[in-house]
Amino acid sequence: MRRLLPVTDPTATADREWSLDELADAYAYPDGAQGPWLRANMVSSLDGAAQHEGRSQAISSDTDMRIFGTLRGLADVVVVGAETVRIEGYRPARAREAFADRRAAAGQGPAPAIAVVSASLGLDFSLPLFAGPLVPTLVLTGAAAPPDRIREAEKGGAEVVIAGDGLGVEPARAVRALAERGLTRLLTEGGPRLLGQFVAAGVLDELCLTLSPTLTAGDAQRIAGGPAVAVPERFALASVLEEAGFLFTRYRRI
Repeated sequence: MRRLLPVTDPTATADREWSLDELADAYAYPDGAQGPWLRANMVSSLDGAAQHEGRSQAISSDTDMRIFGTLRGLADVVVVGAETVRIEGYRPARAREAFADRRAAAGQGPAPAIAVVSASLGLDFSLPLFAGPLVPTLVLTGAAAPPDRIREAEKGGAEVVIAGDGLGVEPARAVRALAERGLTRLLTEGGPRLLGQFVAAGVLDELCLTLSPTLTAGDAQRIAGGPAVAVPERFALASVLEEAGFLFTRYRRI
């Protein structure tokens, strides 16, 4: 395990290492949250790139991936855009023994569901994400989605959830639809366009942002894309951890 030092802890030493239990405590969902809680997990280079050559792996780290796994281990559902599913080669979330007791105590299943947001349903429903998950994969789409693609999704084993009146998904309605299924601890891993939609709709409660000590230049996307909000929304710093120059931050809506 790589060292993970809390910058805000003056007692931290070079020998301090964080276990998965400690990470799970550090990233726990807030106690007593009223209704669903949507957090995002993203990584950014120093110059604002959310990816390099289309993927986030090049600006990530081993510890970033440990936190990625921890956040999944705490979530009821992982919400992700269809393009990210295709580019990153998404697979079903797996049950992890390290989080089994914690999930059982919280009344959660063995692994989070994956919820894919797609207007066109242009996905390969024969992939393991849909055909063989431990927890059935959800597909969030609009009421005007192509009926033949809805049938194909259901035939492939996915549960289709209508969360919009047109072709696309309405972010606030998607959050409500998931919460109605008992999925209140929400985690989105993007991509940037989906995160931008959640930001614009004002439904994002928390951002877990890894600042990578890398520079990429180029024209890569930022962590959130799409139209700008009318007035920037202010978030407050909840915690910051550091390891090997990477900053692992959490910001919450004020």
